[in-house]
Amino acid sequence: MTISDDTMRRAAALPTATLHEAFGKRGNLPSAIKPVSADFRVCGRAVTVHVPGGDNVWIHRAIYEARPGDVLVVCTNSTFEHGYWGEIMSTAALERGLAGVVIDGGARDGSLLAEFGFPVFSRGLCIKGTGKDLDAVAWINQPVMIGDVVVTAGDLVVGDGDGVVVIPHAEVAGVIDAAERREDDEAQILERLKAGESTLAIYGWG
Repeated sequence: MTISDDTMRRAAALPTATLHEAFGKRGNLPSAIKPVSADFRVCGRAVTVHVPGGDNVWIHRAIYEARPGDVLVVCTNSTFEHGYWGEIMSTAALERGLAGVVIDGGARDGSLLAEFGFPVFSRGLCIKGTGKDLDAVAWINQPVMIGDVVVTAGDLVVGDGDGVVVIPHAEVAGVIDAAERREDDEAQILERLKAGESTLAIYGWG
């Protein structure tokens, strides 16, 4: 089941925390994965990539496997201390029309990435270079595990300043509905707070 463009537009308007709560407090990737620039936001369908630790040639390949609007989700085999992504790859990804990249590892060229405006989410900046083993065992669009979340090709990926959440594509429609209701409920609570009510009274904790 492919996530519809209309559903993607609705998802793009929702905060990651709201989506996480609406999904039963699930789907959150490790909190260490944050946007390289604080104003980066990403929303798209996942293209999953599993690379050998310290090697990024398969990420280059994935850029050309992905379609416009897709988000690369990269598992680095728990080898975090490398700069798997940088200026050249952001340039290539922008030309391909990709929506962003989420890497369970480091990136580099941080100030340039911020200027590019291509959303990069990583565990931080790291200058350590990567190898280019053309015969390494790796894969694209097979399930990967990042933290305790299994990400499958086509899943919804949303990232903002709080972090990244992944929703399985088969469950996206229901989660979006629940998230929108949650946003409406919270808007009403904010109005009640501004009118002088307390959180204890509103939630029945008094």
